[in-house]
Amino acid sequence: MSNATQLLRFITAGSVDDGKSTLIGRLLHDSKSIFEDQFSAISKTSEKRGMAAVDLSLLTDGLQAEREQGITIDVAYRYFATPKRKFIIGDTPGHEQYTRNMVTAASTANLVVILVDARKGVLVQTRRHCYLASLLGVPHVVLAVNKMDMVDYSQARFDEIVTEYKAFAAQLNLHDVHCIPLSALNGDMVVDRGDNLDWYTGPALLELLETIEIDHDVNTADFRFPVQWVCRPQTDEHHDFRGFAGRIEAGEISVGDEITVLPSGRSSKVKEIVTYDGKLQTAYAPQSVTLTLEDEIDISRGDMFVRGGDVPRVEKEFEAMLCWLSEAPLDKNRKYLVKHTTRTAKSLFSRIDYRVDVNTLEQHAVEKLNMNDIARVAIKVQSPLVFDSYDTDRATGSFIVIDEASNNTVAAGMIA
Repeated sequence: MSNATQLLRFITAGSVDDGKSTLIGRLLHDSKSIFEDQFSAISKTSEKRGMAAVDLSLLTDGLQAEREQGITIDVAYRYFATPKRKFIIGDTPGHEQYTRNMVTAASTANLVVILVDARKGVLVQTRRHCYLASLLGVPHVVLAVNKMDMVDYSQARFDEIVTEYKAFAAQLNLHDVHCIPLSALNGDMVVDRGDNLDWYTGPALLELLETIEIDHDVNTADFRFPVQWVCRPQTDEHHDFRGFAGRIEAGEISVGDEITVLPSGRSSKVKEIVTYDGKLQTAYAPQSVTLTLEDEIDISRGDMFVRGGDVPRVEKEFEAMLCWLSEAPLDKNRKYLVKHTTRTAKSLFSRIDYRVDVNTLEQHAVEKLNMNDIARVAIKVQSPLVFDSYDTDRATGSFIVIDEASNNTVAAGMIA
């Protein structure tokens, strides 16, 4: 797949006032991804506030209340494209009480840009955001050392921050880490290289975002296809058609391949791969397709197609890292619903092993979970789930927890 047709999802994270919104504004502005009327509106607002230059951070702070407070509260998503690639940016808040916002945004991201203020260096928040990035298996991490203009573009200061950060990142098993010095305010090393950081020989931020390899961010080794819908049109033209629609979450499938249906364990061969645009010989993750099979097998929503040699786990009990999203604490005496891929099952929390302090990474024994808590738990489900560990496959290794009474999503989990 060429870079031009690929979508890179990335998020920005950092502590308050380290320039995340300005960085995103600079990316959008310098890559010519904003309209004239948007630029004109933020120019006027900047003028009203008595600012000498246009405040590019206003491009991402869409909510009036946020603008008035001067902080970013929720996750603001922005879409933009360059001739080389398409992008979705999630701008996440820095405060600890918004841990759940970062977890939500990071769960689908290919890359996280962690901002550090060159004057302040690696802070507690930096460590927290790194831990969350590793917990959520974000494949690529960029440490953006911002406000280099405030430290006279000092290479020694940049090297000092990078050394400290890399020592911490090594403990978390973060694999692909890139470090870039930049000034979002002045535009150095964001889209254009600028004139002030000639000692830095690596790519500018946009160049890295456009060229980073993301083909292998999904699991390409195993085939995983959760059935979303059994398609039986019952029309004269397609009277006998019986297809199974869904999204390929991992790997690839071709006509004639043998598949196993889980949890039943029945096998068949793929007869056709049908899409809106016509039939395919081979399909890959993350395409949405309809598969037809050679044999009549009883299959329903929530079943999963896999290939013989790479069978996932089929179990009624599992352990997971859980981020509690709800204002109401976890009640171990209550039943909840677990939604995993396309299957939903009643569940109970059999135990809470420990809560992680996201600032120090220490583990504490607890009896209940409150909003933004991250903990290791064990869950029992009423009907078996077909899953991988989150490390193996983010799609089949993750789930959400739903409150039966309110139908609200109360937690997100990563299977161990």
